[in-house]
Amino acid sequence: MLKFLSKVKIEFNALDPRVASCMEFLAQCNARKAKESNPACQLLVKRRTDDFPPQITVTFVNGVEEAFDATSTPAQAIRTMILEKGQLLETEQMFREAGEKWPVIIPEEELHQFAPGTKPRKAEEKKQ
Repeated sequence: MLKFLSKVKIEFNALDPRVASCMEFLAQCNARKAKESNPACQLLVKRRTDDFPPQITVTFVNGVEEAFDATSTPAQAIRTMILEKGQLLETEQMFREAGEKWPVIIPEEELHQFAPGTKPRKAEEKKQ
């Protein structure tokens, strides 16, 4: 998950009863596997003393920043969103490295074309 991020900022008041999502997300970020995936990712924890709602702000490697209200968004939902956006970033990078334009625009007529099956031939031969 951290491999797609350059910075994670978690803000919460430890006495706030709505802090569960922040604590879970912090635990996921501190996991060995997550840290090994991107040691350069900055993890900032700001412990607040006011009534500011718990918040998680992530900065993707392309500079896009996104903030989440941790009172209403479960840690797993945030993690899933990061992984989905990260896959999109990897795809975009792959196309750009290959010299292709991004985003890829598929003509409307191609969207409705018939696509042949993807079964391997060996499986079809065994049926006969």
